[in-house]
Amino acid sequence: MKASLLVLALCGFSAVAMAEESGAKVAVQQARAEQYTYGSHPDIAKVVSVSNVPNVCAVVPMRMTYLDSQGQQHVMAYQIMGNGCSNG
Repeated sequence: MKASLLVLALCGFSAVAMAEESGAKVAVQQARAEQYTYGSHPDIAKVVSVSNVPNVCAVVPMRMTYLDSQGQQHVMAYQIMGNGCSNG
């Protein structure tokens, strides 16, 4: 009985630790995002992913994950107009 309670407690603790670790990885990745500025020339060899453009008529933040020519991964933050605008 005590052994099963110990196993349950350890499983619960490991689930919490894993959740904290994945949340920390996301926070670190977001903190390391490079802000794109007009005229910058990023070394983009391969685009890994791009966030989805929301269907709103407003300027929205975007994120692009890419690999440079050395194989290093980067995250770039920039802004674009959403897809929800009509032309009249």
